[in-house]
Amino acid sequence: MQFSVLKTDAAKAEGAGQAPVPFKTQLLKWIGNKQKFAHEIISFFPPSYGAYHEPFLGAAGVMATLAPKRGFGSDIFAPLIEIWQTLSTDPSLLKQWYRLRWEEFVSGDRVAAYERIKARYNAAPNGADFLFLTRSCYGGVVRFRKRDGHMSTPIGAHSPIRPQAFDARVDRWAERMAGCRFERLDYSAALNRASPGDLVYCDPPYAHSQTILYGAQDFDLSQLMEAIKACKARGVYVALSIDGTKKSGNRACDIEVPEGLFERERMVNVGRSMLKRFQMGGMTCEAEGVRDRLLLTY
Repeated sequence: MQFSVLKTDAAKAEGAGQAPVPFKTQLLKWIGNKQKFAHEIISFFPPSYGAYHEPFLGAAGVMATLAPKRGFGSDIFAPLIEIWQTLSTDPSLLKQWYRLRWEEFVSGDRVAAYERIKARYNAAPNGADFLFLTRSCYGGVVRFRKRDGHMSTPIGAHSPIRPQAFDARVDRWAERMAGCRFERLDYSAALNRASPGDLVYCDPPYAHSQTILYGAQDFDLSQLMEAIKACKARGVYVALSIDGTKKSGNRACDIEVPEGLFERERMVNVGRSMLKRFQMGGMTCEAEGVRDRLLLTY
């Protein structure tokens, strides 16, 4: 495959549509979550399209901000998709999952309770335990040991929100996601089902990220580019978030993309690196700002 590096387009909003109102209430805490900046990303979406597809769903910040009338969210990670499917089909059960684990957490030694929930999850991965772990682990840094796949993130310094507050979030998210369906799918299968005129937003694992982060170990960017090329050929709009710069713009992540695949490129400021903060023991990391490249096939 022949590759070329696109020139960076410094324009921040040239050609962008009107941005939607930001939606700030998170359901899951998740490193790399784009929710805080989702309204800026969405401002570059086409003015009209068919169904919306998000094949690297994660914490679903972009989908929830967009609140599509017809959307398809997918991910290969089974416990995560179990959470989203439960939100869609039985929100009261999702609330119960969180409440039971929060009560377990606050009933005694919190560190011991967190480690107990984490050990239970690692023994049998499931959405119920994973839901609470995302809200109580350090900074939402969901990381796994490569040797056994076990989640290894320690407890966070913060206090997880109370069940009443979580219940209110579930109600808001269920309303915003009412038009969406969730499935466990490989990204290639998710892209293949997109029809002409549909929109796909891809937010894959960072190529320059640590391999301990969820999903990064087996991801092949060149294969994703081939799937995007097939989408474009049949008239599907594709927007791709990918590594841009780190260290507040002083270090470029030189990710090569196939020549002619993308028509436009924008840079989106996505804040400071929580992974670097985790690795540096909680330091503020003012010099660890990150900007994403937003590549558009249209």
